[in-house]
Amino acid sequence: MVFSWVIMQEVLTYPEHEQREIEAAYQLLLDSIKVEIDNTDRENIHMAYELAVKAHIKQRRKSGEPYILHPIEVARICAAEIGLGPTAIISALLHDVVEDTEVTQKEINDGFGEKIGIIVNGLTKLDGLYNVPSPQAENFKKVIKTLLVDIRVVLIKMADRLHNMRTLGSMPPHKQLKIAAETSFIYAPLAHRLGLYNIKTEFQDLCMKVTDADMYEEISKKLEDSEKDRNEYINQFIRPLRRSLDSMGIEYRILGRPKSIYSISNKIKTKKVPFEEIYDLFAVRVIVSVMPKLEKQVCWQVYSMVTDFYKPIPERLKDWVTTPKANGYESLHTTVVGPQGRFVEVQIRTERMDEIAERGFAAHWKYKGVTSQKENVYEQWLDTVRETLESQDGDAIEFVNDFKTSLYNEEVYVYTPKGDLKILPKGATALDFAFSIHSDVGYQCSAIKVNNKLVPMGYELQNGDQIWITTSKNQKPNKSWLKMTVTGKARGKIRAAMREERKEQAEFGKEALARKLKNNKIDFEEGTDVLVNYLKYKNRTDFYYDISTDSISLVAIFKDFKAEAGKLVLIEEPQKVKEEEVAPIKRKRAETNFKPRLMINGEEGDSYDYTLATCCNPLQGDRVFAYVTAASGMKIHRTNCPNATHLMANYGYRIMKAEWIMTANSSFVADLIITGIDSGPGVIEKMSHTISSRMGLNIRSFHIDGNEGYFEAQVGLLVQNKDQLVLAIRDLQNLEGISSVVRVED
Repeated sequence: MVFSWVIMQEVLTYPEHEQREIEAAYQLLLDSIKVEIDNTDRENIHMAYELAVKAHIKQRRKSGEPYILHPIEVARICAAEIGLGPTAIISALLHDVVEDTEVTQKEINDGFGEKIGIIVNGLTKLDGLYNVPSPQAENFKKVIKTLLVDIRVVLIKMADRLHNMRTLGSMPPHKQLKIAAETSFIYAPLAHRLGLYNIKTEFQDLCMKVTDADMYEEISKKLEDSEKDRNEYINQFIRPLRRSLDSMGIEYRILGRPKSIYSISNKIKTKKVPFEEIYDLFAVRVIVSVMPKLEKQVCWQVYSMVTDFYKPIPERLKDWVTTPKANGYESLHTTVVGPQGRFVEVQIRTERMDEIAERGFAAHWKYKGVTSQKENVYEQWLDTVRETLESQDGDAIEFVNDFKTSLYNEEVYVYTPKGDLKILPKGATALDFAFSIHSDVGYQCSAIKVNNKLVPMGYELQNGDQIWITTSKNQKPNKSWLKMTVTGKARGKIRAAMREERKEQAEFGKEALARKLKNNKIDFEEGTDVLVNYLKYKNRTDFYYDISTDSISLVAIFKDFKAEAGKLVLIEEPQKVKEEEVAPIKRKRAETNFKPRLMINGEEGDSYDYTLATCCNPLQGDRVFAYVTAASGMKIHRTNCPNATHLMANYGYRIMKAEWIMTANSSFVADLIITGIDSGPGVIEKMSHTISSRMGLNIRSFHIDGNEGYFEAQVGLLVQNKDQLVLAIRDLQNLEGISSVVRVED
């Protein structure tokens, strides 16, 4: 097909070396396709490629390379790393043409059909989102709605985001932070929920590279330095296993790989131990090739062989072969004590299970029908998403936060009175369970028993619980129920019920307003709009509701107006100040005991009203950003602040670039947690001597608890910058008997 807008364009071409690069990238895409395609598919892929090349010919990426290389690489990721077919590949090639070029949605529909048109439309961002709390949330809500029509929209979005994250280095630092925050907040959990474990892991590592670059580089360097020793150890570990597996007479593979940098960082923070003391830095994966009906039996046979050689740690056995995860993941995990007393995680699975684990949703459908238990995992989840969407007609941020609960990492397995298994996110309550059975069961839930014992509705479910729900037709949800639920479905249904009740109550207010306006001979529609705008209500329903509950007085409101020619006219008050006197101005930051200096958005920070966020206590030298609050000026946060991801993902338009102006006369409070061996009174003296005498730092606070040979101290230091803190941590860690020194993150 010839696209009309192309005919009118000036004839442009790429330089010869770029043309060769583009053609090589396209050939690599074709070579990456893993599914069978016919000549028609090839022609359509080539037509999409040619259209994308022409449409993007004037565009360049931030790196300077031709923009067309981006959609080609997104299509390659769809084909090679997710395993999608020609429809998704064509859609990926075209995913930016409607948004960024003169090609119209109609031309896509006419040229490639309605199915590809729907996918491309789902991938096109909404325009004109100026009067909404979060444009990011609105666009993500659009993608999720399209997910229910064709899940390939989200899979292509994953590939798009993955390539953007891989090439993030050419973006300005503050843009990197926003993109990384969105990725960490939504895309990494969604990749996990869709079973795209490799992509999820890469997302987490790439986000950490942006938000916590120092920790990322430190762990990366240590992994690189220990690679030779690690490989030797893995070979030593698997040598005896090979002999036993060979005797089984089945095909198998054994892989050894280090855990992700993000995962190792989490262990360092949660366990409060240094890198060198993390035993399970790597995992060994045993993958066998057997018929589906023998999968469970053979996996347990391999487990038996592993435990013949190495002692297992019983509490670390995870059986996702018998009971797969809610996203279809199947594998047998155990941790054993290997040579030299080191812990090693062993994952045992079949080739089918491994492909589903690596490719997630796309591979799952390849094996649809293998077992009835496993074939419904995505349908069940999509039903949950559908119900969440149906109950959400308001705030997009509210929707995204509710939706996130369906992307849970950990799960809890509970049972109905008939013994049917239900999988809910860890932290789900008994009331969440009621809504998971049916909306009406949730609405009318009046009492709950768990294991034959009456429990509160907010009882947190535990693995193996069996739940009975008692209902009453007189029961109805109320606001307190929102505090007793965590799942998107339950919270969405509760809000929907409350909105419906609010609408019913609002009708009484509407009737009262109608009588008042009629008595004053004022048109109802026009008069209502005047009052809603004057009182700054978001919508009419809220206005009617407040009238019905006597939160506002119509008598008092109408004192500000008069009726003229059937219209409400505001009674003007004398103007007390000149307009220019109330224009917004920059305020100088409030004085504090210390004066850290910043550049905010390229300007001297002292011209703004800002404070350092207490949730992360940034130091001079930390990577930071500025967040414009609704009423408290600016808050300066560390890029790895616990709240940073939420703020940047939902309120990216409020984020501003911030950089330190290095000074010697600023002081900051940094809190440390120090753990070690309690060797008596000398412990405090050693630490205080190192901090005060050797480092010359002031101790602002000091608290220590000792118990059975172990102590934990919380120390507040006054430091001038991050470098001072790093030196203090290093010197304290070098003291005899000190196990760990960790900066408090929140």
